[in-house]
Amino acid sequence: MTEQTIVNLTDVNIFQQENQVLQHVNLNISKGEFVYLIGKTGSGKSSLLKTLYAAIPLKTGKGTVSGFDLKKLNRRTIPLLRRKLGIVFQDFNLLDDRNIEENLYFALRAMGWNDKLKMTTRTNELLERVGLKDKNKKMPHAISGGEQQRVVIARALLNHPELIIADEPTGNLDPETSDEVLLLLRKLAKENDTAVLFATHDYRILENFPARIVRCHNGRVFDEEDVIV
Repeated sequence: MTEQTIVNLTDVNIFQQENQVLQHVNLNISKGEFVYLIGKTGSGKSSLLKTLYAAIPLKTGKGTVSGFDLKKLNRRTIPLLRRKLGIVFQDFNLLDDRNIEENLYFALRAMGWNDKLKMTTRTNELLERVGLKDKNKKMPHAISGGEQQRVVIARALLNHPELIIADEPTGNLDPETSDEVLLLLRKLAKENDTAVLFATHDYRILENFPARIVRCHNGRVFDEEDVIV
């Protein structure tokens, strides 16, 4: 594994409790690479993503993410791994009792930031880059779904992550807004040389905005050109 490799899984088996979901998984994602993750509902996409951010422990095989050995993680080191990741979900998971700016402050404090000036500078920088600087005092319910997902992308980029894990991030958005969110994420990731693993059911996006495709299929994980249907 080179220093440019952000995700490296070798012969990994993934379980939900005692139920094996995926077997013999081999996956490499390089720094700055954009990868789609596809597969039918129940095919193991979310389980794979959860393994990468340590919501599911790695039991067998070898795996590293951002230099962390997934088998050696514990309560102290899991938060350190997650500080190197940005996570974007289909549900925005914004705190509805505070405004957009305060949502980002909350995330920064959780990642160990405590310098108010640096926090303000980083927050303003990212809100400007996602086109929401003028809405920093708005409450989440006062902006659209697409704008909320832009806030989530800003939140995911706060700590200069090496990898963004996006689990159906456009699933609740209309096609036009989905395209805007995807293009924004790809643009910002490229500017920051951040790898992205983007799980989606939207095959229209794959056709319109091509990139490497990884598929969960019959309990295995394949690069798309290797799939035998």
